Amino acid sequence: MSFLRRRKAAGSSAAAAAARAPGEDDGGGGDKKEREAKSRRKQGQQGGGGERPRRWSCVDSCCWFVGCICSIWWFLLFLFNAMPASFPQYVTEAITGPLPDPPGVKLRKEGLTARHPVVFVPGIVTGGLELWEGHQCAEGLFRKRLWGGTFGELYKRPLCWVEHMSLDNETGLDPPGIRVRPVSGLVAADYFAPGYFVWAVLIANLARIGYEEKNMYMAAYDWRLSFQNTEVRDQTLSRIKSNIELMVATSGGNKVVVIPHSMGVLYFLHFMKWVEAPAPMGGGGGSDWCAKHIKAVMNIGGPFLGVPKAVSGLFSVEARDIAVARAFAPGVLDKDVFKFQTLQHMMRMTRTWDSTMSMIPKGGDTIWGGVDWSPEGFFNCSTKRSKNVDITTSELSAVKDLENRAGVNYGRLISFGKDVAKIHSSEIERTDFRGAVKGRNLSNTSNCDVWTEYHHMGVGGVKAVADYKVYTASSILDLLYFVAPKLMKRGSAHFSYGIADNLDDPKYQHYRYWSNPLETKLPNAPEMEIYSLYGVGIPTERAYVYKVTPTSECYIPFQIDTSADGEREDSCLKDGVFSADGDETVPVLSAGYMCAKGWRGKTRFNPSGINTYGLLERIWVEIEFSQISSDGVRRSSCSSRFTRQTLGHCFHTSGGTRQTVCTEK
Repeated sequence: MSFLRRRKAAGSSAAAAAARAPGEDDGGGGDKKEREAKSRRKQGQQGGGGERPRRWSCVDSCCWFVGCICSIWWFLLFLFNAMPASFPQYVTEAITGPLPDPPGVKLRKEGLTARHPVVFVPGIVTGGLELWEGHQCAEGLFRKRLWGGTFGELYKRPLCWVEHMSLDNETGLDPPGIRVRPVSGLVAADYFAPGYFVWAVLIANLARIGYEEKNMYMAAYDWRLSFQNTEVRDQTLSRIKSNIELMVATSGGNKVVVIPHSMGVLYFLHFMKWVEAPAPMGGGGGSDWCAKHIKAVMNIGGPFLGVPKAVSGLFSVEARDIAVARAFAPGVLDKDVFKFQTLQHMMRMTRTWDSTMSMIPKGGDTIWGGVDWSPEGFFNCSTKRSKNVDITTSELSAVKDLENRAGVNYGRLISFGKDVAKIHSSEIERTDFRGAVKGRNLSNTSNCDVWTEYHHMGVGGVKAVADYKVYTASSILDLLYFVAPKLMKRGSAHFSYGIADNLDDPKYQHYRYWSNPLETKLPNAPEMEIYSLYGVGIPTERAYVYKVTPTSECYIPFQIDTSADGEREDSCLKDGVFSADGDETVPVLSAGYMCAKGWRGKTRFNPSGINTYGLLERIWVEIEFSQISSDGVRRSSCSSRFTRQTLGHCFHTSGGTRQTVCTEK
């Protein structure tokens, strides 16, 4: 057959050559065209009716791209699961050298083992909340986390999520038909979200020296409620008392070490007064309960005297990050785009959380400064900070140079306008907003899906607030009563923000004073120890420059003016926010004052002389205190170099004549 095929091919070739016209060679154009025509006909016959080949499209490219990405992802995932657990550590050590042992391993090598039971008290927003009863839109979410974890329901059904995370605007408790409760156990606040740990690392290190769940307890509570309402609704304070008593009894009589964080510091301060107070308002434990059950309290980042960020949150549901995002994308956060939460939704929700009012600045102008003075004076917000502890000649000359600069007046927590934040009070024309007629409603609120208390203020009320120009820590309370009356009506029943004249006054036995360290006494427990750990050296929000937004439908009339920036490179004014020293959330004035001054030794706030310790990084800080009289002339000044630990010993007193007192320890 192969021979026949070869002969056939040869014959066909000879026949084709004989059929050529005389004089026509193989390279002629006619023969080439004929061959091309035959080739096209042959391809058409093989294609079954002349179908053309399919062209490559964009859909094919996208499919191939997605397929490649998925294949690479699954391949890398396979490698990650197949590699030994120690491989990442091996690579890291090969690059950077041997890693130091975790604290728990170091303590175990030193021979330390578990002794005192440990109680964790989480702060605001760090504890998980789960649904126990809800409306129809929350079908299938029984005992699923609404707060913490992946926050999946926030993206799937945002309006339903807001509805269930809000409390009743009249009572501050559960709305009808909704029950959201705190997650129990150590998992309640080990991680805030995947990859974002809160207590997990500390729990893991304590476990390395023998701790386990029987001698570690997470005092989880619903951080949205006022402190006393956690007992009214959930009996949380009673549960904490019972668990501490059980842990002491089962550990051979060893007292507990309590570690509160953030707002949990204020919550546990409230607990220590509650547990000793007689029933029914208190726990009935007696005046020696804390002395018998608590070895030490180690506060982490405690906002003892409040945080200015709480004011901006309640006033315009903003902070620096939200204000910058709002300026970057104007109008996006003010419109109900794709039914996501807007700032109006967030304001309606957060203004039902009574716990936020526990962090309003306490102590008024005496602590936080007035219209023309502030305790911090000048703070260098430059990112280039000296880490030298010793004072050099150049540093001394720098200190003298600071005396010639105008310090930031942090006492003006809110200023309407950048210029108003700087000029002397005698140059400011102010109109008192107290008692102002709130006027007619804002322009057409009938179509608003989200109700806020600003809808009842009207244009006249908004103008009255802006015309007052400057607000200090004392007038901030009047401002919040004016713009959020329902919020403050509930809050005034649970919290107080003053300074006690006489702590023996029977009125201070009420629970509204228990979370204010300036209006309550520490327990009668001289052997107990109090530690305060807080961060320093990071610019922290301290005061704000605001503006009035143009009137529109369903709007929040006040915004942080992000266009307000300082003129100098090291200016503390940026994006409408004045920064002072702190840990980025709590100013050092709030976190360190009570431990360094208010509770140091036997004072009226610490009558039993509980030992207090401030633990923080020892870095030098420039502080200038100056006194300016009513005519704008500086009468006296005190400028020096202090360590962070002596900040509480440099304070401004008020009275008939103001004095500046600076003492170096």
